[in-house]
Amino acid sequence: MTPKEIFAEMPKNLNADAAKGMNSTIQFNLSGDDGGQWYVALKDGTCQVQEGTASSPNMTLSMSAQDYVDMIMGKLNGQMAFMSGKLKISGDMGLAMKMQSLFKRPGA
Repeated sequence: MTPKEIFAEMPKNLNADAAKGMNSTIQFNLSGDDGGQWYVALKDGTCQVQEGTASSPNMTLSMSAQDYVDMIMGKLNGQMAFMSGKLKISGDMGLAMKMQSLFKRPGA
């Protein structure tokens, strides 16, 4: 899968129960081949994905596109990626911790 395909599937992979009452924007900055910038707006159990940059995201996630795909597909542990410097997060760390419960794996 490519990051673009993952972002296209995000709305249908959202765990609406986990996203209830949320109003957050997450910026994704992915570098390298297939990289780019996307942001995901979570609002009370719904999810909208846009290409580009959000004006004031609650959290920004930065990593290589390949590492992001590996993390989403379960080949790379998110906590290990963060601790080894492959994954950089700025802003709301609580939101970062909640990411795994918000979205199920594509194809899962």
